[in-house]
Amino acid sequence: MKILLPPSETKRAGGDGAPLAVETLPLPGLHAHRSTTLDALIELAADEEAARRVLKLSARQIGDIEHNRMLRTAPTMAAIDRYTGVLFDALDAATLPKSSRRWLGEHVWIHSAPLGPIGALDPLPSYRLSAGTSIPGLPALRRHWADATTAAIAEAEPSFVLDLRSEAYVALGPVPPSVPSAYIRVVTEHGRALNHFNKKSKGLLVRALAEDRPRLSSERTFRAWAARRDIVLREGDGPGILELVVTE
Repeated sequence: MKILLPPSETKRAGGDGAPLAVETLPLPGLHAHRSTTLDALIELAADEEAARRVLKLSARQIGDIEHNRMLRTAPTMAAIDRYTGVLFDALDAATLPKSSRRWLGEHVWIHSAPLGPIGALDPLPSYRLSAGTSIPGLPALRRHWADATTAAIAEAEPSFVLDLRSEAYVALGPVPPSVPSAYIRVVTEHGRALNHFNKKSKGLLVRALAEDRPRLSSERTFRAWAARRDIVLREGDGPGILELVVTE
């Protein structure tokens, strides 16, 4: 089983890990796409005015240009610790025991815009790039990533994929039809959950999985685990969609 998470715009600064080594990341079929994206971001960062315009940065966010300039040389930290924000704060991976963090490393991919899906414990520098950004010298990120990422997931042959990404990141690499998967939508009894509760509920779901470390290999075994946890799931409004029912 693999869990696909979206990244977050907000990130923790610093790190004490070795610089990024693209060749060590999972899904090796994405190596060339990762290198091309990194090179384009580093080149963009050489022109502060252009980088500020393309990345839509405020005056307070200018430091993110320097992060992009140092993508290949900056210190790193585990991706699951790099990201902050509602989902990752609810997951609170830093407070999990080592066994749960290992489980996250084995089962979670976080779908970053510059690197595609990477493992939860893979080293990650700070960066600035979102799914909807168009980088000079690259095709639109959707065209750059989608087919290659879908093919890389298919090649990895996970038994089951639980897709918790936002639609913008799904567009950067849909799960191939050949891989059994379920896309999670967070809802209340009265309709779609608002953004804050959507992200928080996904973070709490992944934390519960990491705490229990279940052996899941299909939607059936995932739903059975959820029932034991009193997590309410129901069929969504389309094939392959599950609704996670929460209380706001």
